[in-house]
Amino acid sequence: MKRVLVVRNDKLGDFMLAWPAMALIKTHWSEARITALVPAYTAPMARLCPWIDEVLIDDKTESAGALARRLRPEHFDVMLALFSTSRVALAGWLARIPYRLAPATKLAQFFYTHREIQRRSRSEKPEYVYNRDLAARFLRDHGIASEPLPQPPYLTFAPDDIAARRALLVAENGWAADSRIVFVHPGSGGSASNLSVAQYVRLARGLRASRPLAFVVTAGPGEEAMARALLEELGGLPAALYHSTAGLEEFARQVACADLFVSGSTGTLHIAGALDVPTAAFYPRRRSATPLRWQTLNSPERRLAFTPPDTAGEFEMSAIDLEQAARQISEVLLR
Repeated sequence: MKRVLVVRNDKLGDFMLAWPAMALIKTHWSEARITALVPAYTAPMARLCPWIDEVLIDDKTESAGALARRLRPEHFDVMLALFSTSRVALAGWLARIPYRLAPATKLAQFFYTHREIQRRSRSEKPEYVYNRDLAARFLRDHGIASEPLPQPPYLTFAPDDIAARRALLVAENGWAADSRIVFVHPGSGGSASNLSVAQYVRLARGLRASRPLAFVVTAGPGEEAMARALLEELGGLPAALYHSTAGLEEFARQVACADLFVSGSTGTLHIAGALDVPTAAFYPRRRSATPLRWQTLNSPERRLAFTPPDTAGEFEMSAIDLEQAARQISEVLLR
């Protein structure tokens, strides 16, 4: 048994939080050949993942039968559905993949040969731990140890390349060579609540560091207007705009230049986490969107999380104490 199909075909952040599961499989079963079933949107990051051997694009307009016809010739031995839908479950069944494992939720679970009880809606663990638990269950079923666990960073680039990019960024904007570079991503891609432009301005003006501070405001598709508004409001502070038009790989290389990445709970935040870049993230108070559930992949001492107080509404991001947040973030920048 060597051909493993790992399914995580939803959003970017969800996919990034699947990396520890694939790392676990490859670390303890090097002969495995992992194919990731992902949408075209996240495929560039899948191709960067060191534990993925092949990428299979999921066209979600495709029927379960059509998907099964594409899966069957690949002769997969294992299907590990970190995110399961009825369509994907039926496709795996129709493709007759011998071992099929998924969370024991929804009616789709009955199309799998093996199921793992996970109450993800309770948000009792980080999402990446739920994913990793499924990978550990698969390894256990085949008599393979799952210790030790892989550790961050999960994504790396050549240090010389990142040093050159950082030097170019500093030189192009006329910043001090020893600047601390803070990336701020005010957009959300519609996936989660985020701070307002005015809140990000207050936060930025409250930060302190041991060296000069410079800000890079980032924007993905459809987010440029908000990013430009923030850039304008930061007037007087060293700041530049990075509008991501060259794809996710190039965006990830830019983020690797950061001393700190600040955003809401978005896919871009989880790219920074995979790089082990320090992160400061702002989450709503909603149970399904907690800082624990959507914890980033970076080292514990490199991540900060902020939410509205218990007395505020679930999505009342204006209730977050930005002065306190600025003090805590400054402690990271002052190290």
